[in-house]
Amino acid sequence: MVNFILADNQELTAYALKTLIREHESATLHHVTDKEQLLKQLQADEKSIVIIDYTLFNIQDEEQLLIIIERFPKALWIMTSDDLTVSLMRKLVYTVRHVSIVFKDSPLKLFHHAIEYAMRGERYLCQRAAEVLICQQADEELHSKVLTHTEIEILRGVAQGKTTKEIAYERYSSIHTVNTHKKNIFRKLQVNTAHEAVKYAFRAGLVDPSEFYI
Repeated sequence: MVNFILADNQELTAYALKTLIREHESATLHHVTDKEQLLKQLQADEKSIVIIDYTLFNIQDEEQLLIIIERFPKALWIMTSDDLTVSLMRKLVYTVRHVSIVFKDSPLKLFHHAIEYAMRGERYLCQRAAEVLICQQADEELHSKVLTHTEIEILRGVAQGKTTKEIAYERYSSIHTVNTHKKNIFRKLQVNTAHEAVKYAFRAGLVDPSEFYI
């Protein structure tokens, strides 16, 4: 038998989820209405499948939710809230790993999928959740390549053929500081030499090739 704990106080959603769970003959169901009842049921069966919208419970915040999840590592969790932040989803997906995510406005078949996956001991992410996480990662990778104003100015100096010592003198900085900036520029642009960095800057429009030379 697979024990389900339904932790959702939205009546229509709870009714629909109860109907889906009862389609499985091997499933038992306990509907809880607050954190205390949830913990009691988890203590009774730590291997339960929990379907939860924590925002409708007396769970204080994301950190308290994560503490509860970590306290019961044998349980499988299906998050159904529409109010999951990107940071929480990342923690659930990349750190916890035994949590599924299905937004409440998802088609009914996705809830079917999440329940079936959980009964097999597997995690399920709806397409929207996966897309949110992929887009967030892409944005972070893009921003990690964005040069600061200081880095662009140093790259301009390199394009003008100035030495590290000359750039440091003009900026009232140490040679060590300028070298650190240059290393960060190379890392962000994924290049290995000053020549490659300047060519990349020209192509990206960070500097005007009519003003400088390589």
